[in-house]
Amino acid sequence: MRMEKVMIFTDEDEEFSNLLTEIGLKRNVAKVLVYLASSPEATSRDIERGTDLRQPEVSIAMRTLKENGWIQSRESKAESKGRPVKIYSLSKPIAEIMDIIEENKRKEVENQLMLIHKVREHLSQVQKTILE
Repeated sequence: MRMEKVMIFTDEDEEFSNLLTEIGLKRNVAKVLVYLASSPEATSRDIERGTDLRQPEVSIAMRTLKENGWIQSRESKAESKGRPVKIYSLSKPIAEIMDIIEENKRKEVENQLMLIHKVREHLSQVQKTILE
């Protein structure tokens, strides 16, 4: 039997993950992002164990992170016969990812405010029409 070293979530990691969830990231995406920010590289299995997520949850989170361009992967030969193992890491520093999240949130808020302004204009037009 071989010994493995698996990183697990600390209270600080959990708090960071919860903050990311509160600003709009999905819970599983936030957990995987925090895990990878704390580890130079990890396999899906490492992430499953460290975050206490199931394999499908990790796969879905990884797809989201990959679509955003926040992770990269490479293949490593398995120790025994079988499929190569994918090893994941962040493609950008976590601070840069946070900048991207902030910018996306800023655009989202600006868009919402613009829509509120349009609704107010529409209401104003409706009221003018009623008064005429």
